[in-house]
Parts: sequence; C-alpha cells; structure tokens
Amino acid sequence: MSGALLWTADEPLVLASRSAARIAILSAAGIPLEALAADIDERAAEQLARDQGADPAGVALSLARAKAAAVSGLRPGRLVLGADQTLACDGAAFHKPADRAEAEEQLRMLSGKRHALRSAAAVVKDGKVLFETASTAWLTVRALSEGMIARYLDAAGDAPLASVGAYQLEGLGIHLFEAIEGDHFTILGLPLMPLLAFFRQLGVVPQ
Repeated sequence: MSGALLWTADEPLVLASRSAARIAILSAAGIPLEALAADIDERAAEQLARDQGADPAGVALSLARAKAAAVSGLRPGRLVLGADQTLACDGAAFHKPADRAEAEEQLRMLSGKRHALRSAAAVVKDGKVLFETASTAWLTVRALSEGMIARYLDAAGDAPLASVGAYQLEGLGIHLFEAIEGDHFTILGLPLMPLLAFFRQLGVVPQ
C-alpha cells in the first residue's frame, strides 16, 4: 500500500537531517519526505544550551529546535522536523566519534556500564515551533575486551563514526549490549510514537 494514503499534507515533510536511520524510520512509516541537512554549529548550540542550564534532554530539544528552525527558513510554508540525540554516561556527554581511535575510546568508556540515550524531535513551520518532545532509553553495554572492540570496529567499518557512542543498535552494534530499556525508536534517534500522535492531531495523518 502506498505511503501516500497515510500522509495527507499537500507537500512532503521536510527532515532537517540526512540521517540514514531517521530517513529509514519515516519512510517505513509511509511519510514522504525531503531531507535537507541543517547548517548549524551543533557544538556551539549544545554549549549554549548547557550554559543556560539545560539538562541532557533539554540539550537534545534545543538542538532539534535549532535544526528545524534553520531549515524552516529555507522551506517557507512547510512542516520541518528537527531531531537530535544525546548520550550521557557517568556525567560525560558523548558525540559522534571523529575517527577510529575516538570510537575505541568511547567503547572503552561505555564498557560494563549503563547509560542514557535521550532523543528529541521538534516540528517547526515558518519559524514557529508547533510541537516538541523528548524521550529517554537506558542501555547497558556488556564488559568488552580490547579484542572485541577491535573486531567490532573492523567488521562495522565506518558505520560507528555516524553514531554517538560508536555503536548502531540496528546493526552489528547489538553484539555490544547486555540490556536495553526503552523505546526502540528513541534508541534509533527519533521519538516516533509521540510524533505520529502530533501528526494525527494536526490532521496530516489519518485518525
């Protein structure tokens, strides 16, 4: 069945990201979209949110808003979705690793520990925030040997560099975990269920 039957807006949703995981989630849900990466300084926006007292969920929301707002200026009259995800472990904030050495270090830091993933989404139209939400999932990485870290990174190639914490749960990264608590879509980086509820309320997805 065509996804067009489940999306009734005149134009596709604009996703302020080129995240393969988020594109796959929305496409699987039958939502037509245009992906357009937001041109913002994410680290500067994150630091500003922290300086203003935002907790990890608040930081993710601030970044989601900033991304959606930036792209909204390029797509007037369109619904724009921004999303972001933060990872915190033992009080330290993690980002996407820059290279293999940083990926190795992140996995060492997460080894044997439980950490929080917070995913946020914001929908903006013509610069106005129409909706925002954040959710949290808890994941426990099993104790990883140096050999396992090396084998995982060898097998996964460049994929871990696109993921905060250097893992992708939907792929080979599942081998790194011993426990998962929380919504699957939150872990993948998009709190989909509340987002769909908003779209139904807005009338662009059938009730």
